[in-house]
Amino acid sequence: MNGQMMQLPLLISSLIVHAERHHPEQQVVSRRVEGDIHRSTYKAVAARSRRVANVLGSLGVKFGDRVATLAWNGYRHMELYFGVSGSGAVLHTVNPRLHPDQIVYIADHAEDQVMFFDLTFLPLIQAVAGRTKTVKHWVAMTDRAHMPADPKVPGLLCYEDLLDAASDTYGWPEFDENTASSLCYTSGTTGNPKGVLYSHRSTVLHTMAAALPDCLGVGAAETILPVVPMFHVNSWGIVYLAPMTGAKLVLPGAGLDGKSLYELFEGEGVTISAGVPTVWQGLLAYVDANKLKFSTMRKSAIGGSACPPAMIRKFLDEYGVRVIHAWGMTEMSPIGTAAAFKAQHVSQSAEQKLGVMATQGRAVYGVDMKIVGEDGAELPWDGQASGDLLVRGPWIIDSYFKNEGGHPLVKDAAGHGWFPTGDVAKVTPEGYMVITDRSKDVIKSGGEWIGSIDLENIAMAHPAVAMAACIAAPHPKWDERPLLVVVKKPGAELTREQLLTFYEGKIAKWWTPDDVVFVDAIPLGATGKMQKNKLREQFRGHRLPTA
Repeated sequence: MNGQMMQLPLLISSLIVHAERHHPEQQVVSRRVEGDIHRSTYKAVAARSRRVANVLGSLGVKFGDRVATLAWNGYRHMELYFGVSGSGAVLHTVNPRLHPDQIVYIADHAEDQVMFFDLTFLPLIQAVAGRTKTVKHWVAMTDRAHMPADPKVPGLLCYEDLLDAASDTYGWPEFDENTASSLCYTSGTTGNPKGVLYSHRSTVLHTMAAALPDCLGVGAAETILPVVPMFHVNSWGIVYLAPMTGAKLVLPGAGLDGKSLYELFEGEGVTISAGVPTVWQGLLAYVDANKLKFSTMRKSAIGGSACPPAMIRKFLDEYGVRVIHAWGMTEMSPIGTAAAFKAQHVSQSAEQKLGVMATQGRAVYGVDMKIVGEDGAELPWDGQASGDLLVRGPWIIDSYFKNEGGHPLVKDAAGHGWFPTGDVAKVTPEGYMVITDRSKDVIKSGGEWIGSIDLENIAMAHPAVAMAACIAAPHPKWDERPLLVVVKKPGAELTREQLLTFYEGKIAKWWTPDDVVFVDAIPLGATGKMQKNKLREQFRGHRLPTA
């Protein structure tokens, strides 16, 4: 017997329809690449998104065709989010931090038909436009007054001209909620990027989960600023979440430095933000240097890579901002876990609460997880056993676009598929997951694992350290030993011996790094994560003092 409920498909267009009807005057504020602050509303974004859908039709885009964007967080990019997916085409957000060769590869692999781009990326477009095979139209996301005089891109179109010529009358089509909605390529460290193809159903379910109190906890009274870019995993779903909940949305454009972000936080009354740790390092450095405070911000979601406990403590103790430590992946839409308290934590000491906040959190409803040993058997949630982390759920990848890389899922005894994340983790009895390493970053000394993230977090707690990465260095007796690569804060004095002494009493003595190397910078990937593969290559001939 079936239930007698209405059968309404979960479609991305429903989010902006809801916002236009129930939160029409709520603000969408953007820092434009033209340099000014632009103010819009959900009503205006909805109308212009319908114009986008009509523009796509006039450009020959058909149902299921891929439409690419190369753009910052802004209202025009948001209009494309809804206009492209809502019309039944597939939004392909391209990461501008990828190498031009990779951009050409993914544009061809995705078979993009149109490429919309911010003027910031005109030189990048000039480098790839003559090399792509399927892109028929290039559209600069600006108005006529700011169009480049000599763009060197044949047939370049103007976004605002196209929208001005289009009608805002458009009926959003209804179709199967499992239809593809958007496409994001991983920025892997080896080989070509692989595409992750999201559906309307997976996106709407993920959006609902992200808004839950024990996840990002966003409602209509919030003002949210996503620092995490819209070209990376759909800005962690925030550009969908804000119109769904009616929250005010502030989009920072290309201004991701501490000064620009702080001005938006204060000027627009931002209450919650989200980004990777490297962004917050820059913001905190600016705030510290200028002896500033946050007057409205209460929560900061931090993910992408492990957030050092020292940063969590600094946000909370000095600025009254609670960090929501979250974890996920491109293959997971991306949210998997968030470090929210349970009832028993409310009365605990500040130090005990910090211990909870420093974990990657517990699974959001919709995500299941387990850790397994080398034999594939599930390991206990005792806070001690570490194993390979596997996940499953309705917004987690089943296979990559065009089946690149084969079938990634691992089947259990019941035949259920689990996605291997590549992370090594442990889980506490209360269900809080802690990433101890990436499987390829694990340091195995004398047959025993050493967690590089723990060693990095301790180094980051030192007042003279700006950034730290721990990698494995070869050792004749122990096979591998930890090597610490450190960037000092400007003007700070710190020696190898002083930093190694800092580890005393904080970890097992045999975990202490064998050596420290000071560098000017640690290479970061396209999403702000440290590229340990490059560090391993750089220091593969490094001779440890104890070796």
